Amino acid sequence: MKLINTRPNKAYIAFGANLACEGNAPECTIVAALTSLKGRGITVLGFSRLWQSPAWPDPSEPAYVNAVAAIATRLPPFQLLNTLRLVERRFGRRRGKPNAARTLDLDLIAYENLCIRTKHLTLPHPRAAQRAFVLLPLKDVSPEWRHPGTGHSLAALLTALPDKDKSQIFPL
Repeated sequence: MKLINTRPNKAYIAFGANLACEGNAPECTIVAALTSLKGRGITVLGFSRLWQSPAWPDPSEPAYVNAVAAIATRLPPFQLLNTLRLVERRFGRRRGKPNAARTLDLDLIAYENLCIRTKHLTLPHPRAAQRAFVLLPLKDVSPEWRHPGTGHSLAALLTALPDKDKSQIFPL
């Protein structure tokens, strides 16, 4: 007999965009994408402020708008990731060169306390702990968050980041 998970799982999704989608500014795309997630087996528990960060690796590209949502879902992690990819495509995301400018990027940062490493999904997100543009918005929605892989607190992860990285990110 297969058991059905009746309790929703808590997860965190990072949003990023630095290109217009259908004439809409990146911040509008992020808010529309958040709304789009709500009808797909996802309940939004909290949403950070919108933050701006410089484009990387090419700072001459448009700045990014970033945010983080805390969600509850019964979707298993791989199905949730597939849902995020569908929403990205709906908002014009085309995967090509890594770190290229984009209309929408949705990253699954963490799913409960799961630690997974496969070809298609790594949880927690392998670079989230080194990214101020993820950690600062995450602090807005879940200041008590702890990295599932290391157990480090969000405060400790932020303290470990270079001041230069944190000083380039600011709320809109």
